[in-house]
Amino acid sequence: MASSKASVRQTVSLPAGVARRVQSLAQRQKTSASRVIAELIETGLDAREREKNRFFELADRLVESSDASEQKRIKAELARLTFGE
Repeated sequence: MASSKASVRQTVSLPAGVARRVQSLAQRQKTSASRVIAELIETGLDAREREKNRFFELADRLVESSDASEQKRIKAELARLTFGE
């Protein structure tokens, strides 16, 4: 994972269960809780970006498609991405 060169100090409150899981991960990885939190946030941001790109890719395919069954499948996938299961 790429880290930016400049660090910004932030204060974050976590639910107790999440904090325990972060501490557990940090101990297993022999690193700090701050590093684990930063990696988890970066992973989450990357996942959101991939999800957004997938949405726009599907929207483009929907516009370009002339097959009704494919359009229906793409619409269902777009609805799932937008509204969840």
